[in-house]
Amino acid sequence: MTLSPAALLSELEPTAARLVERHLSTSKEWFPHELVPWSRGRDFDAERGWQPDDSDVGEGSLSEAARSALYVNLLTEDNLPYYFNDIDRVFGKDNAYGYWTRRWTAEEGRHSIAIRDYLTVSRAIDPWELERARMAQVTGANTPKPQNPQIGFCYLSLQELATRVSHLNTGKLLGDPVGYNVMARVAFDENMHFMFYRDMVTACLEVDPSGTVIALEEVVREFAMPGLGIPGFDRHAQVIARAGIYDLASHHDRIVHPLVHNTWRIAELTDLDDEAQRARDSLLKRVERLGRLSRRLLGKRGDRVDALA
Repeated sequence: MTLSPAALLSELEPTAARLVERHLSTSKEWFPHELVPWSRGRDFDAERGWQPDDSDVGEGSLSEAARSALYVNLLTEDNLPYYFNDIDRVFGKDNAYGYWTRRWTAEEGRHSIAIRDYLTVSRAIDPWELERARMAQVTGANTPKPQNPQIGFCYLSLQELATRVSHLNTGKLLGDPVGYNVMARVAFDENMHFMFYRDMVTACLEVDPSGTVIALEEVVREFAMPGLGIPGFDRHAQVIARAGIYDLASHHDRIVHPLVHNTWRIAELTDLDDEAQRARDSLLKRVERLGRLSRRLLGKRGDRVDALA
């Protein structure tokens, strides 16, 4: 018998409070304006517009993959108001959950500031295209909409870890130490967010293993990176995958397999009800299939960017 959302959240509130305190005690204060190379900035000419060789990143030869990743990563962060709305709805406004959601929102907003300011002064991306895409993305309000806390915790665990991988790999492709530092700083924060959600899933498995396994199977089966409302998302996602910034191999090797098998040890759980046992069987088979497919694709493509430093 799985717990109701209200009962689960009440049971786990002390855990959430402890994890919030851990986050606050270990996170580091930082300032976007200290990372951005302002001296590299200059005025824009609206009549002339933007040209690829305007960029001073990568000695003026920034790759298409790096541009796509910067574009998608930033526009994902820009959709923050709607991610906040979903998380606030699922976890509630009170106690540690409400505080965490507001703190998370403030930190994610800082990511947008840092990345956009860096892109503006470095001219890595067409700022007119970027602003039009931001307007379309935020107006569209396209976000995942978890239906219960377990789905929310599981999805956010995978998503935050995946974002860490994507930001860090993007920084590696820039050929600019300053740009790398911006992306690495953001990736560090995403890892801190991942740790909160990862440990909330661990707590969910302790108090409601059946409900959490069912939720995790659904999340892995239907997982998609945020950004489906971004103009040109499918094309950019393909470019990002071909470059190894975030691809099926990253998803399996760095996200799904280690979480399912090493962190949460789903195969070793006991006391699951019949529905949860079926969900676990399906989940484990899916992870195995992802592994086979990712190895096949890697064999065709050859070398790729390492998912983590």
